[in-house]
Amino acid sequence: MLTKTLLAIAAFSLAAPTVWAHHSFAAEFDPSKPVKLKGTVTQMEWINPHSWIHMDDKNPDGTVTSWMIEGGSPNALLRRGFTKHSLEPGTEIVVEGYQAKDGANRANGRDLTFPDGKKLFIGADPGEKAPDEKPSEK
Repeated sequence: MLTKTLLAIAAFSLAAPTVWAHHSFAAEFDPSKPVKLKGTVTQMEWINPHSWIHMDDKNPDGTVTSWMIEGGSPNALLRRGFTKHSLEPGTEIVVEGYQAKDGANRANGRDLTFPDGKKLFIGADPGEKAPDEKPSEK
């Protein structure tokens, strides 16, 4: 009995950080701070509950700012047309989304555009309204 209890505690302890890491859009990002970033992918993290795109944004003065872009879950991105090779380091992209409330170089991504014009939705469930959209009338 003690062994089963210890195993259950260990399993919960390992799962707990994932649960605690999940948050709502409103808890961390500001819909009044839209961002449009153009730059190069440096890393793509396929982790749950949210994927992360790391990119270097090119500033008008020639300097570079590193950003972390939160995307949907890996499973959601795969269903939308991403593959493990869609965002290799060096890939040029444009990301539109919303900056973190604390002003950090972190954003919740909404749309990602490739140089050929192909656009992919990287945010939450497409059935949910974006922060700047009004509910559709049905």
